[in-house]
Amino acid sequence: MRKTAVSSTLVVRFDGQFWVGIVERVEDGRLSACRVVFGAEPSNEEVLDFVLREWVRLPLGPAVACEERAMARNPKRRARQAARELKKRGPSTKAQVALAEQREALAQESAARDKEHKEEERRQRFEQRREKSKRKHRGH
Repeated sequence: MRKTAVSSTLVVRFDGQFWVGIVERVEDGRLSACRVVFGAEPSNEEVLDFVLREWVRLPLGPAVACEERAMARNPKRRARQAARELKKRGPSTKAQVALAEQREALAQESAARDKEHKEEERRQRFEQRREKSKRKHRGH
């Protein structure tokens, strides 16, 4: 039987205009990330409520390969690591990369949709011109 290690983190920070949360989920050496906008500064209760109610429905982006870090077994070491993580500014670089890839994928999908839409409009205008030309040449 294979063990699956899953690790999730939520970093709440001020983004210049809004308070945002960066969610990172590492599963089987693959990191997925999601950005959540809170707006006003969330209280601890609001963050806990968000985690309890919305955590399973988060739209995590595509997974990116990352190295797995072994958890320290010593509780004092884990406490020091938690303190270090709290001092760290912002999300990890891998989370930023995952979010950037997600934004890029959405932009490519949007561009493809727009291109198809423009092509369809161009084809319809051509058909209308051709029909108009046929009506003119038909004679009354």
